Amino acid sequence: MYALKTEAAFDSAHFLTDYYGKCENLHGHRWRVVVYIEQDDLQEEGTMKDMVVDFGVFKKQVRTLADSLDHTFLIEEGSLKQQTLDCLANEGFTLTILPFRTTAENLARYFANQLKQKGLPVVQVDMYETPLNCASYRCA
Repeated sequence: MYALKTEAAFDSAHFLTDYYGKCENLHGHRWRVVVYIEQDDLQEEGTMKDMVVDFGVFKKQVRTLADSLDHTFLIEEGSLKQQTLDCLANEGFTLTILPFRTTAENLARYFANQLKQKGLPVVQVDMYETPLNCASYRCA
């Protein structure tokens, strides 16, 4: 089994609807994402011969996804009134509406699924919301 990992980071704001603590309020994180890929065999031909995948390709896909969330307001779909969303957009805020509660666990799964759709053999994603706290999603 061959394995690679790479990391990226992004800054974004979010809140947790119907939460019982401080995280119910709007706040931000410096998210750090670590993506692991694995493959039984190395590629046999072309420019990626004897590689799982070129590190440049791997890093670019992970960083492009992280960059798409950088300095945005991550919002769970249906958690804010349309009027509020319109006001935020009219003020120039960049909003990212996601179909899930914006927890570290769900963001880890989101990264795994998005990268798998791009053909990467993702086996695990670690999503750090602080330097000491991380949620992991392992692909089945």
